[in-house]
Amino acid sequence: MRSRDGNNYQLLAICSIIFFNSFALHASEYLISYRYAVKDLILYNESLQISRAMRKCDGETTTFIELPHKDSTDLTQIISNNSEEFIDFLHKIGLSIEYKSITMNAQNSSTTILTLKTTCFKVDFNDYFAKISPLN
Repeated sequence: MRSRDGNNYQLLAICSIIFFNSFALHASEYLISYRYAVKDLILYNESLQISRAMRKCDGETTTFIELPHKDSTDLTQIISNNSEEFIDFLHKIGLSIEYKSITMNAQNSSTTILTLKTTCFKVDFNDYFAKISPLN
């Protein structure tokens, strides 16, 4: 509908909605894998791999963790600053466990490996927190 001065307000409303939605914070997607190995009750190896997803991941989010950040959108830095909370979260969402025990010459040796296979995570950054949730 046009007003008397010739402006089209419906078009202006649609354009403003598109414009403001383009500035909204969209979620980024990251691929994260984790491996933790313990040999004879001593931490042998721990690795956490984080990379940005090259294509869109499919899935639903069920759980999430919010980690504080200080004006940074570098997920690696945010996770390293809050590593204990993030690792606890990984344990809650589920890790595969591999256990081996060997006895040779009356000596016991055991190895436990906890693994999170490469999983896509959706990350939303707001002013103070990064909301990280795995996609199932």
